[in-house]
Amino acid sequence: MIPLKKIHSRFVPLPPENVDTDQIIPARFLKATTREGFGKNLFRDWRYEHDDENRPKPEFVLNQPQYSGEILVAGKNFGCGSSREHAAWAIQDYGFKAVVSSFFADIFRNNSLNNGLLPVTVSDAFLAQIFAQGNEATLTIDLESQSITIDATGQQEKFEINPYKKTCLLNGYDDIDYLLSIRPAIEAFEGQPH
Repeated sequence: MIPLKKIHSRFVPLPPENVDTDQIIPARFLKATTREGFGKNLFRDWRYEHDDENRPKPEFVLNQPQYSGEILVAGKNFGCGSSREHAAWAIQDYGFKAVVSSFFADIFRNNSLNNGLLPVTVSDAFLAQIFAQGNEATLTIDLESQSITIDATGQQEKFEINPYKKTCLLNGYDDIDYLLSIRPAIEAFEGQPH
């Protein structure tokens, strides 16, 4: 995984609440055995017409050129529904490094953290302030200080993250990489007389 310390980017607003994992990546696209390629089907049923031409729906935010960035800002209860890990893969493969919401489904949050996608939980009021920004607005997410800032206004809020997962994200570790990083300590412990 790639180390994640600070993200300074424009954001893509997706205000609907209760977006489930089947809306994020429909079940019919879960046939691949690797993580790559899921981004092209992110929000597939919302992005494209249901016809043979797969024409983009111009009203959907990912099809609007004025919105771009490495941060997806989503409505409350994002990632609910089935526990598919592919939802985090699709968001990350599309190019997002973080998702901001006022509430994440637990399994989605954990799948995101396990795959290097940062879920940032903010208050409902702060989320509303982000949505009130224009399409040129930027956010700064600082993982080390556990803060998110609306750059235009300077408004900032702290967010919580599991300390172990924070260490993994900062260093680009998955669980095995983390164990390898502490191998000398493990070997020293094993070498002690018992």
